[in-house]
Amino acid sequence: MNQQWKRQLPAENIQNIIPVAGGDVNDAYRVDTADQSYFLLVQPNHTADFYAAEVAGLKEFQNAGVTAPVVQGNGEIDGNAYLLLDYLEAGARGSQRKLGRLVAKLHQKHHPDNRFGYDLPFEGGDISFDNTWTGSWKELFVNRRLDQLNDSIIEKGLWNKAQAATYQQVRKIIVETLEERESVSSLLHGDLWAGNYMFLTDGNPVLFDPAPLYGDREFDLGATLVFGGFTEDFYHAYQEDYPLDDDAWSRIQFYKLYLLMVHLVKFGRVYEQSVDRTMQEIVSNG
Repeated sequence: MNQQWKRQLPAENIQNIIPVAGGDVNDAYRVDTADQSYFLLVQPNHTADFYAAEVAGLKEFQNAGVTAPVVQGNGEIDGNAYLLLDYLEAGARGSQRKLGRLVAKLHQKHHPDNRFGYDLPFEGGDISFDNTWTGSWKELFVNRRLDQLNDSIIEKGLWNKAQAATYQQVRKIIVETLEERESVSSLLHGDLWAGNYMFLTDGNPVLFDPAPLYGDREFDLGATLVFGGFTEDFYHAYQEDYPLDDDAWSRIQFYKLYLLMVHLVKFGRVYEQSVDRTMQEIVSNG
């Protein structure tokens, strides 16, 4: 990065800006100053608003007593959005039980009027979703997320007629199931896969990179099933602190499907079989 970044970032005496791993959406860097280090996310060719929801989510997490990075700055330099955070040092291991309790604590922050959505939209690089507030979880999840993903998959030519027909079967099952459920609106991480938590050097868990919204907490748990990284200790501790309904796991498959469809849109046919298999499981259980 050039000297302009060192001059304009809200940190004094910057010595180094070093590229690090940061996921598939952002460019990521460690910023070293004379006194401390920061974690810098950059989204090329976007305004500062790209990170508005993430900033709001991290602040809400902290207000709810959920460990998350502290926002140190957000802005735009040379036409590129940036988000500057505390640099958190990862530890070698940590407690999945503590992680389960941390997520349960997050989900116990409820919207006072049981509304679903968020003040800001979801921005994920090449995918965005409307989070306008609604009284219906079904509308937010099915109409504004699943259906949009279905349209994108068809537009990209990633589904044949049989797969598109199976989606309509699955959609009917999801709609009927959610119409019978009285969803409670919880503060959600929104993208709770294993790459968005870590354990600190003291072994305690921290959540980061949120795509925040208020919705049914089963949404987050569905994401935990896709790529692994959550053990039985995580689910047992979550259940102890915030018990799920007996039939929750059949619905949680809906949200696993959602995240797989997101990845099908973003990365193509490598996720086709996983999406097909999850749709068939939902049809079989429906």
